[in-house]
Amino acid sequence: MADLVVTLTESVIINGTQRGSQNTLTIANVEHTFERVVTIPANSDGTVVLNKDTIASSDGAVDIQDTKYIRITNLDTTNNVNLSLQIDTGNDDSAADNSASISLPAGYSFIMGTPHDAIAVSSENASIITAMKDLESIIVDSADQNVKVEVFVAGV
Repeated sequence: MADLVVTLTESVIINGTQRGSQNTLTIANVEHTFERVVTIPANSDGTVVLNKDTIASSDGAVDIQDTKYIRITNLDTTNNVNLSLQIDTGNDDSAADNSASISLPAGYSFIMGTPHDAIAVSSENASIITAMKDLESIIVDSADQNVKVEVFVAGV
């Protein structure tokens, strides 16, 4: 077992004054990591993370209960990618029932903790939802350019 140490640093000088901060997160007892660089062809999408209760049921799946850290980094220097967060609203380890999409600009990263009971969407109103659901998978859409993303997942 090992500790995963994640450090985020923001640094900017405005009018001669240093601004920003450094924050460190330590996730203890990490036993599993999944890391790869994926090329998503133009006009295509690809599933880069698949979360399951029973990982033997799906090739390449990571354990939804044990996963504690997920990072997707857009390695492209120019093009945005779209991340589609696929949500299993029944929390029954089945296919996604809903999705939420975000744009990830070139060079940026998307980071989240556990995918278990970690996300919710609503088309009813714009209020806070506290009944969280499972993140079933993350799909990357390349739009009309070939793009590379880096995927890093850590679990206990």
